[in-house]
Amino acid sequence: MTKRMPLSRGFIYLILIVCLVMFVFPFVLLFLNAFKTNAQIIDSPLSLPTAVHWDTLRSVITEMHYFSSLRNTFFLTVSGVVLISLFSSMTAHYIVRNKTKFNNTFFFTMVAAMIIPFQAIMIPMVSIYGQYLGWIQSNPLTTLVFLYLGFGSSLAVFIYHGFVKSIPTELEEAARIDGCNSRQTFFKIVLPILTPTTVTIGILNMLWIWNDFLLPILVLQNAGTDSLTLPLSISVFNGTYSSDYEKFLPAVLLVTLPILVIYLFAQRFILQGVTQGAVK
Repeated sequence: MTKRMPLSRGFIYLILIVCLVMFVFPFVLLFLNAFKTNAQIIDSPLSLPTAVHWDTLRSVITEMHYFSSLRNTFFLTVSGVVLISLFSSMTAHYIVRNKTKFNNTFFFTMVAAMIIPFQAIMIPMVSIYGQYLGWIQSNPLTTLVFLYLGFGSSLAVFIYHGFVKSIPTELEEAARIDGCNSRQTFFKIVLPILTPTTVTIGILNMLWIWNDFLLPILVLQNAGTDSLTLPLSISVFNGTYSSDYEKFLPAVLLVTLPILVIYLFAQRFILQGVTQGAVK
């Protein structure tokens, strides 16, 4: 038994090292080639860059309208994550604590909506919000936030629903005895308990909204360069028949860096939320 333990542990470490290499290798390849010319990328993609071409980097920032795209992406991501987390937690709490036929039907309808592919509704969506309501033309960014709220709420309500069911009703009853109304009970008692779930939902939606390409291109394709998101802005370097890797790879690096910086600063809260959820 004692001889098998080191072998099994070494095998686990080997698997973890292989997974780490597979995960880190694309980032290493991106950093190695982000400061090379097209010829250097094609000839030696694994070699170190000989020099940093600052003129190319400045040209990339200008052509992709980096700072305006970063502002739009940050606005959409923060707004979408906050609204999805807030309204979904409130909806799940109301459904769990008010068990009626209408609420059960509404919940199962939201769960069933998750199996509908986005490609099946994107053309009717553009027709309704663009041709009939005119929201896409008048205020595309706000419309996009509204769409993210609609598409992301089903999964969030489903996750919150299961977690709210595990919260003892005695906590809310004690808060009401102390004089809290329904709103105060939710925001002071229930919502803090839902922190691990909120962190999980926030991570999922943050990665989805930040990297989303299909929904923004449907809504923002005629909104002008000042309304583009980062995934849309880097497409200017990727043509139909060829790609300018000398500018495309630095653009990908500029898109990736903000989310990596956010993760480095927020990893303590992410790990804390996951740990609390495991203990719960």
